Amino acid sequence: MKPMIWLGILAVLLLIEAITAGLTTIWFAGGALVAAIAAYCGAGVFLQLVLFFAVSLVLLVFTRPVAVRYMNHNVEKTNAESLLGKKAVVIEKIDNLAQTGHVRIRDIEWTARTSDDSVKIPENAVVEIQEIQGVKLIVKEIKEG
Repeated sequence: MKPMIWLGILAVLLLIEAITAGLTTIWFAGGALVAAIAAYCGAGVFLQLVLFFAVSLVLLVFTRPVAVRYMNHNVEKTNAESLLGKKAVVIEKIDNLAQTGHVRIRDIEWTARTSDDSVKIPENAVVEIQEIQGVKLIVKEIKEG
């Protein structure tokens, strides 16, 4: 292929990335740039395609996690996400089958359930918040000792 075709692909991928800003096509744009350089140097179509896919894959696998971590660096957790791993006190016995259970954390009451329907947690027990499903906290009792 001619270098201009690869540069056209590069432009389209960069345009898509600018519109979405989701770090989805930027990695393939890097592959298109390398393929354009290879085409300019006279490489065959097969080598251009191999370079395009190889460079895109390498960029995607090795640089995307770093870029995502950098972009999400200043993103604060929501109130609910900040509860994960925290301790709460059971104020109503947790019994999944009876559909009962409430905990209090930071002076706020939450509906609580366990991940296992056979587990019941008594009132005044201390639990750890493991997950949030909708408006329910999924908790696990913390055994003393």
